[in-house]
Amino acid sequence: MFGLDLDQLVFVVLATVAVTALVYFFVFDHIELQKKTDDRLNSVKMAATDGLSKSTARDKQAEAVKRRKSVQDTLNDIDQRQKLRDKNIKSPPLKMLLQQAGMKVTVRRFYIYSGIAGLILVLLRVFFGAPLYLAPGFFLIGALGLPRAFVYFRRRRRVAAFLHEFPNSIDVIVRAIRSGLPLNDGIRLIAQEAREPVRTEFRRIVDMQQVGVSIPDAAMRMSEFMPCPEASFFGIVIQIQSQAGGNLSEALGNLSRVLRDRKKMKAKVQALSMEAKASAYILGALPFVVATLVYLTSPNYIMVLFTTETGKLIMMCAAVWMSIGILVMRKMINFKF
Repeated sequence: MFGLDLDQLVFVVLATVAVTALVYFFVFDHIELQKKTDDRLNSVKMAATDGLSKSTARDKQAEAVKRRKSVQDTLNDIDQRQKLRDKNIKSPPLKMLLQQAGMKVTVRRFYIYSGIAGLILVLLRVFFGAPLYLAPGFFLIGALGLPRAFVYFRRRRRVAAFLHEFPNSIDVIVRAIRSGLPLNDGIRLIAQEAREPVRTEFRRIVDMQQVGVSIPDAAMRMSEFMPCPEASFFGIVIQIQSQAGGNLSEALGNLSRVLRDRKKMKAKVQALSMEAKASAYILGALPFVVATLVYLTSPNYIMVLFTTETGKLIMMCAAVWMSIGILVMRKMINFKF
């Protein structure tokens, strides 16, 4: 009985092992198949993810290249137009020169005033006893030299006033943009509230905008009426932002900081060069002061230079060499920004 039970037990054990092996065989195949399927799905997902990442990276790179090329093309176009404007700034026509000086005089009336100034200078020279053969030279000086020198003086003074007020106006535009106003409203605000000549220049931008000219193009034309690099900087910032995008308030804020730094540097250079300028003024005035003192103390001693041919030749040579020395000193102490 015990032996029969043992045989039955062995049979049960063997049957259980066989069934377990058979179940494991089928289940293992299913597990392996499921594992292979999962691995294949994971590889497909990873490939799709990698492809999507690579595609996104390629799109971003292509977009960056396209944007960089757009900015480069914009800069090249601005550079070409700026060269043409610089040529007009260095040697502008008379009509543009009068506008840059802020003078509301027509070209015809300017020529009339120039002729009158030339005639007045000739009459004054003749009244004080100058020879008549020098009258054409005095007329040219009075008709061409003095009026244009006055216009250039007015232009330099107007540019200096513009540079003094321009950074404050840009700060106002920056605050207007940060408060939610569009750029054209900020420009209109400056055209109404700023000091001259900044108000006139921004009013010109508003007038151009009303006749169909875009703000970037109108800002780029500011340097034609205000011949200074700072006006060109403003137009370039507006032009680049309109084509390439970006934070306009931050760009204008950086421009305002750069303009203030340029102003500080210019004042520092002027302060450092003031000693050299004072020395140049003293050296330039010293011959005239000495000649005046010698004439007051011993007039017969110095009149030889004015009454003899040798003295006149010496005076002419001295005037030429002194002029050369003054021009050299002026070139050494004159710093341009």
